[in-house]
Amino acid sequence: MKIIRFLFCFIITTSIILILDRQWGSIPPIGKLLSPHHGFWQNAESIPIGLPSTILLDKIQQEVVVQFDNDYIPHIYASNDDDLFFVQGYITAYHRLWQMEFQLLATEGRISEIINSERIFNFDRHQRRKSLKYAAKKMNEELENHPIYLKLLKQYTDGVNAYISSLTPSEIPIEYKLLNYKPEEWSVFKTCLLMKEMADQLSRGEADLENTNTVKIWGKEIFDQLFPEAFEDIDPVIPKGSTFNFEPLGIERPNTEFISVYTQRKIKKPNKQNGSNSFAVNGKKSKDGSVLFANEPDLGLNAPSLWYLVHLNSPSYNVMGGSLPGAPGIVIGFNDSIAFGDTNAKRDLVDWYKIEFKNDKRLEYKYDNNWLKTEKIIEEIKVRGESSYFDTILYTHYGPVVYDRNFTLNKEKTNMAMKWTAHDASVDFITFFKLNKAKNYDDFLNAYSYYTGPPQNVTFASAHGDIAIKIAGKFPIKWGEQGKFIMDGSDSRFEWQKYMPYEHVLETINPKRNFISSANQHPVDNSYPYYHYDYNFEYYRNRRINERLKTMHHITPRDMMLLQNDNFNYIAYEILPLMLDSLTNNPIKDQPKYLAIIEDLNNWDYFSEAEFSAPTVFELWFSSLYDLTWDEFENQGVSLIKPNKFTTIRLMNDNPYFAFFDIIETPKKESLGDLIRESFQIAMNKLNDWKLENGEDYSWYLFKNTTIQHLTRSLKTFSFEKIKIGGYSHIVNAASEKHGPSLRLVVRLDDKGTEAWAIYPGSQSGNPGNPTYGNMIEDWADMNYIKLNFKNTPLSEDLVLKSLTIKPLLP
Repeated sequence: MKIIRFLFCFIITTSIILILDRQWGSIPPIGKLLSPHHGFWQNAESIPIGLPSTILLDKIQQEVVVQFDNDYIPHIYASNDDDLFFVQGYITAYHRLWQMEFQLLATEGRISEIINSERIFNFDRHQRRKSLKYAAKKMNEELENHPIYLKLLKQYTDGVNAYISSLTPSEIPIEYKLLNYKPEEWSVFKTCLLMKEMADQLSRGEADLENTNTVKIWGKEIFDQLFPEAFEDIDPVIPKGSTFNFEPLGIERPNTEFISVYTQRKIKKPNKQNGSNSFAVNGKKSKDGSVLFANEPDLGLNAPSLWYLVHLNSPSYNVMGGSLPGAPGIVIGFNDSIAFGDTNAKRDLVDWYKIEFKNDKRLEYKYDNNWLKTEKIIEEIKVRGESSYFDTILYTHYGPVVYDRNFTLNKEKTNMAMKWTAHDASVDFITFFKLNKAKNYDDFLNAYSYYTGPPQNVTFASAHGDIAIKIAGKFPIKWGEQGKFIMDGSDSRFEWQKYMPYEHVLETINPKRNFISSANQHPVDNSYPYYHYDYNFEYYRNRRINERLKTMHHITPRDMMLLQNDNFNYIAYEILPLMLDSLTNNPIKDQPKYLAIIEDLNNWDYFSEAEFSAPTVFELWFSSLYDLTWDEFENQGVSLIKPNKFTTIRLMNDNPYFAFFDIIETPKKESLGDLIRESFQIAMNKLNDWKLENGEDYSWYLFKNTTIQHLTRSLKTFSFEKIKIGGYSHIVNAASEKHGPSLRLVVRLDDKGTEAWAIYPGSQSGNPGNPTYGNMIEDWADMNYIKLNFKNTPLSEDLVLKSLTIKPLLP
């Protein structure tokens, strides 16, 4: 019996071990995860900074001191630039290694190697079709021609790898354990991928296919009414009345015909809300005569955060601000002399060309009277637990043929190649190495002469009193409406003929109004001699910022913070009075259950504050009205975009009998008023449904549910929900559901020194087991900024939480 009991226990124990040590679908080996020596328990940290006081590394040349201040921001003091960027890589990896690698595996289209699911596989295939890996390789190759800067990039890479090499199985970040994979070696190529990921998010937006479909359905005249390129009363980035002291390059506009393509989009666009606010005032506007600068990139609200605050100090550098985990230097920040920040420069830099292949073999494609050869690249998508999938992507001289018989919805016979400036070779990292030690506007301009994209409205402020904006990037010169619709790839007349010289790219310095601002609006009015177009300009945040700055005087840093957090809802201001008027003399408004709601809207001051209920009702009502207005755009069987909110509101205020103000499923309505009343009832039904599920309190912050979302999207316990913050998209404080101010920075500069304040919705540590994880989120929502400790010498002991010394392994 003893032998039988022993054998039974042995078999059961062995079976449990085998089960726990095996990967089951997306579930990691539970045995490894629960291991007290190597599992997730080891990621629970009792102190914020767990690094030893002394670290020996073999690629360090001289001793480097790293001080973590009381806000967990590292201050890196190095005796040379090589060690500076090496240690930046090491320290950033300490806090953000999993984030750094995961986001670039996603960019490259490799998540299927970790997670086996149809959704992830389709995502990876989309990423390969955009050819971001191809673009990163070209950047990596181009950097070989710039050995000084390539060396600095390699130093950062070596620092990351030094940290990876130091990890024991127990110290690997928890997400690796949960997803059951290990860190790879870092490389310059991965850092190049990060730049292409930013390009993907910030410069790939376009509407060529949707515009083409719209014209085919409703004609060009209606299209121009619904999608006007500009309005007379816009307030552009470059102030009206600016002069342009150059002779523009001319290009030939061909006499061409419209290309008809009628299909659906498969490659998703970047988030339309990707944008930013940036503004600065000079000494004539500020209270103490200093220059004040503010920058706020509006991007995805992710955990870990997109940004990592760091201070870099060497004989060449003394710069501080927001870095991108995975890349050296500072992207948004300041030094002793200048401050610099970005907003996305909206411009159409992606064009689509219809390709005509010679035959089904697709070895050649037509170009004028010739047949040019295609290049085939086989993409292997490795799938965890399954055989690899091989996708053949054809390349033309325009770029990759993204849409073809293997990659269209419904297998349409549509071949379209993508031409995008981000696919061109570039050396954009040189810009940031030079920018971080720039001392004046000339240095700033020189730094951005190396920059190609994603195009940015770069805000500049200096301790000398200058304020400026340079719209930096690589811009093709286009004839009117070139690239606004699908173009004929077999006709060379549709080619981009020239690129804009750097000296012709837009800029403004020290304008008469004593302030500068950018919030993703039109770059310039029609006096600029070059054609400029984008389908997604901003029309609200920029007007609010400019209206405030025009009237503000004796401005302090706190005033700049208040403006960054401004919750005025310009959309409601422009349309809600008309909506409420349409309820006059209507039985709906007299129903007891709606009286309090309508009174709340009538008394609302248009500020979307967190605890107000009126913003919730307005958002439900206006979104229902918007959808009813453009119901003709639904179920057409092809990709379309609806007119933007600014155009919609203009039409509603100016032409209440516009042809689209009806509902296609019902007898034709007589006017906009009928639409407004019906949409109110729809909104009330939606509100009741929401209350049944969530409770009677429909305060704005509860309804919109601003969420800091973990990068995996599935690990909700690592996310933060129901952040108590106001604002919304198109509001200066653009905190929407999962998108908004990813970093806020305010800087004061004068000849006495530099002061700065910052906050972002996250934490320096990316480890959910760290006691500081998410520690800045509440302060971000409450407008409590961190005063940054910026000096040229090490910090005093009272400001230091942890100090460590990194020494050469060999003397």
